[in-house]
Amino acid sequence: MLTNSSKYALKAVLYLAQYSSEEHKLMVKDFYEKINVPRAYLAKLLQELSRHKLVSSTRGPRGGFYLSEENRDQPLISIIDVIDGPTRLTSCMLSLEECNEDRPCPLHAAFQPSRIKMIRNLEQLTLRELARDLEQQRSFLPR
Repeated sequence: MLTNSSKYALKAVLYLAQYSSEEHKLMVKDFYEKINVPRAYLAKLLQELSRHKLVSSTRGPRGGFYLSEENRDQPLISIIDVIDGPTRLTSCMLSLEECNEDRPCPLHAAFQPSRIKMIRNLEQLTLRELARDLEQQRSFLPR
């Protein structure tokens, strides 16, 4: 359900949550290989997230990307919405434009309950919570 772009963006933001701060900014060249995302593509994604204030950045010799306290309180759905658009997670599994509750596709009933639950989780789960899981080693990212 998530595009590679959203997966890349989520990996990048979670990496920033774990390894960056306002005092320790990261440049794309510092971590693109670690999260297995093409360098130019990662730069593009982070610039887009920065433009929407989901990631912080500064220019110059000590510049780079990082997460502010405000960024850390953003729900995951915000990142997906910026990268894929707000309808990506609600679109039909068979890509039928006419699919809806009144006129469902053959897969609609099978996947709608899990889709609703997933969207709700993405709306409630913040970067801060996932960063805490990383810090407490309940989850991991490559170093």
